[in-house]
Parts: sequence; C-alpha cells; structure tokens
Amino acid sequence: MNASTSAAGTRDALSNPDAPHPLPVGVNLHARKQIDSTAILCAHALAIELEAQARYRELAAHMTDSGNDAVAELFGRLAEFEGEHASRLAMKFQDADVPLLAPEEYAWLDSGAPVPEARAFVYRMMTPHMALAIALSAEERARAFFERVRMEARDASVRELAVEFALEEEAHIAWVSEAIARQPQPYQPSDDQPGDPAIEQQR
Repeated sequence: MNASTSAAGTRDALSNPDAPHPLPVGVNLHARKQIDSTAILCAHALAIELEAQARYRELAAHMTDSGNDAVAELFGRLAEFEGEHASRLAMKFQDADVPLLAPEEYAWLDSGAPVPEARAFVYRMMTPHMALAIALSAEERARAFFERVRMEARDASVRELAVEFALEEEAHIAWVSEAIARQPQPYQPSDDQPGDPAIEQQR
C-alpha cells in the first residue's frame, strides 16, 4: 500500500466519521506486534481517534435523546477533540506511508458491524452511567496501549510520540471519570425491584 492510498483512506474517514471507515475502533491489547516506526504508531492512533469520534457522536446523540444534556455535552466535546487530533495527525503524517489497519483489531462495543436492530437495542438499554463506563474502558485501553508502546519501542521518536498520545488519553480519562463521579450509583437489583427503573424496557 502506498502513501497516497493510505492518505486517501484517512481523508475519507475524516470527512465522514459516522460512515464505515477502514480505521476502526478501540484497542486490541492482544495484538503484540512491535511498533517500530512513528508511521505505524500514527496508524494505530488514527484508528483509535476516528473510532472514538464516531462512538462519542453516537453516545452524544443518545444522551440528547434521553434528556441528559450534561453527558451529551461531554461526549460531543470529546468527539470534537478526537476529530481534531485525528486531523492533526493526518496532516502531520500526510507524506508518510501510514498503513490502514484491519477493522477486527479494534472494538468499543463489538468486534464486527452489528445489525441496526441490535445496535439500537444496545443504545435503548444504555443508561448514562453505562455509556460513561464504556467510554472510560475504551480510553483506558488506549492509554494502556500507548504506555506499552512507550515501554517496548526501541526507537526514541516512537517512545516520545507514545508518551504524547498516552497523556492525551489521560486527559480524556480524567474528564470521563469526573462525569462518572457525578452520576448516581448504578442500580442494584433486589427481589422487590429486579429491573432498573431508569431503563424504559425494565419498568
């Protein structure tokens, strides 16, 4: 794959982050391939940023529909940050041979594209606390990935870039953690109330 093909795929994903794109979601910590160049690390970072942008937009829309404007605002802000960072990365490495990663290497909610009905069901059942927990888990996996690269990379420029990416994930983790702390504690089922009253289908 040449640089022009990679750059074109990145530009397409950035121009329409809600559409299926070749740079997928989350972080697969089981992938133990050595990150031996800044271009390869950039490919992983772009995959993480673009998927996070798409998922945060989905979560923001869901929270808006559910009437939780505070969490929707946070998710919307995070979507903007992820998109801006992805754009900066694409510009910075536009002349590099940045590879496109296989979709199955990354996942937030799933490792494949679910049918629309299944995804809609997941979102209908999702409370603000659940949505924030999913986001926090994804951000923590991303940070762990970049920290592993920092520890294992032999190239100093790769380690330096990994530190930069890990610090950005740390900031996102702090924002999501603060939002979780402001949320009511998750519902604990009992014999008298086995279903979560916050979820419409369980009332």
